[in-house]
Amino acid sequence: MSTPATASRRRHRAGAFDIRNIIGGLLTVYGVILTLMGLFGDAETEKTGGTNANLWAGLGMLVVGIAFVVWALLRPTYVPDAGAEESAREE
Repeated sequence: MSTPATASRRRHRAGAFDIRNIIGGLLTVYGVILTLMGLFGDAETEKTGGTNANLWAGLGMLVVGIAFVVWALLRPTYVPDAGAEESAREE
């Protein structure tokens, strides 16, 4: 028989289903693509006022995407165990 204190300790991380991982992964992938296009593609700086828009947008997306993934790793979202909740209700 478990007590409510031990039942509340039974929880696991959201892991890959944490929305921060999904957003961070997408921003990182798009950031890598844009950064590579900015480095190796045509700069076309006359359209953007002298700056390489792909390079700077890609670097910004990389920074934000990596920040989201690090945030999810440092402060994970915990999901309570469904079995623990049901056993606590039965008692």
